[in-house]
Amino acid sequence: MKFIISSSLLSNNLQSIGKVISNKNTLPILDYFLFDLSGNQLKITASDLETTLISTLEVDNQDGDGIVAIPARRITDSIKEFSEQPLTISVDKESWEVTISWKTGKLSIPGITGLGYPELPAVDETTATIFYIPAPALGDGIVQTLFATADDELRPVMNGIDICLSPKEITFVATDAHRLALFKNANVTSDKEASFILPKKPANLLKNLLSRDAEDMVTVTFDNKNAIFTLPKHKIVCRLIEGNYPNYNAVIPNNNPNKVLVDRVELLNSIKRVSVCSNQANQLIKMDLTAGNINLSAQDIDYAASAEDNISCNYEGTPIEIGFRSSFLLDLLGNIHSPEVSIELADATRPGLFFPSETETEGESLLMLLMPMMINA
Repeated sequence: MKFIISSSLLSNNLQSIGKVISNKNTLPILDYFLFDLSGNQLKITASDLETTLISTLEVDNQDGDGIVAIPARRITDSIKEFSEQPLTISVDKESWEVTISWKTGKLSIPGITGLGYPELPAVDETTATIFYIPAPALGDGIVQTLFATADDELRPVMNGIDICLSPKEITFVATDAHRLALFKNANVTSDKEASFILPKKPANLLKNLLSRDAEDMVTVTFDNKNAIFTLPKHKIVCRLIEGNYPNYNAVIPNNNPNKVLVDRVELLNSIKRVSVCSNQANQLIKMDLTAGNINLSAQDIDYAASAEDNISCNYEGTPIEIGFRSSFLLDLLGNIHSPEVSIELADATRPGLFFPSETETEGESLLMLLMPMMINA
C-alpha cells in the first residue's frame, strides 16, 4: 500500500476530521484514523461511535489497495509541521509500520490493522427519509440556531437542533428554555412531513464543512436513530437524539404591540459597554424603552459599579422597563446579520422577540426569543 499526497491537503483534512475523536474513547482503536485506499481514492475515517466523519481525497501514484489504522494525534502532529510538498506514504502489511517520506527525510509511525475498526451505523432504508438541500441553506439553518442549544443531562432533546421537513418549508429550531432560535426556509421542501433532532457535535462539524462546499447539494438520509449527511468530499454519520422536541410554539407570544426598530451594531456595542458593570452572577441589564430612546443600565451593588447608556431608536409604544441577561442578548444580536433589528414586546413579564429588519435570501425567516429577567425594585 503506497501513495503520494499533498502535505497541506492531508493536514487540513486530518485536522478537520480529528475533531470527531473523543478524549476518552471506550475503544482504543477510536484513537486512530482509518485509512482506506482504493484506486486513487483515499478515505480517512474518524469516529467516537456516536459520530463518524469520512473524508475522501484523491492521491497520486497509487500502488496497492489496503486498509490501515494510524494513531490520530501522532500523524496529525507530524503532518502539520510540513510546508506544502508531496508526501509519499507507504504501509508494510506485515508489521503495519507507516512510513512517510519527503524530499529531505522520512518518519515511521506504528500502525495497526484496520479490520477491527467499528462499522458504520446503518440507516433502515424501508423507513428512511431522504431529502436534498443546498449546502448554504443547511449551513445557515445550523449557524442561526446552534448557539441556542442546551447542555441539559435531564432533557437531552434540548441539546440539539430540531430539523422539521414539510411540503411548505424546512424549519430549524433550538432552545435552552431561556432563549430560542427559529429559522425557516421556504426554498427547501419535502413531499412528506418528517423531523429529527441533530446533536450539537455533528452540527458543529457540518457548520465547519459546509462553508468549504458552499455551492454543492447535500443529501440527507435519516431514520428514527441515525442520519447520514453526504457531501461531495465528506460524509457524516451520526446517532440522533431520540425523543419528542418540546412544543416551542406555545411560548412564542402572538400579540406584541410594542415594537422597536434599532441599529443592531449600535445596540450591540451599547450592551457591551454597559454589561461590564452588571452583576457577574445574573448579568442583568435593564432596557428602559421610551419614545425614540432606549436607556440601557446595569449595576453591581456588591462592587458599587454602575453604568448606563442611551441610544436612539424608532419606538412609539408604551414605556416599558424590561430586564435581560446581557450574554444572551449578545448571542442573539451576534447571530443576526441585518443592519437593523426589530424587537417586539408585550410587557415586562413576557418574552421579547427579535427579528432581522431584512433577510439576505428570499423565502428565509428568522425569529429569536429571549425570556426576560425579574428586575428587583
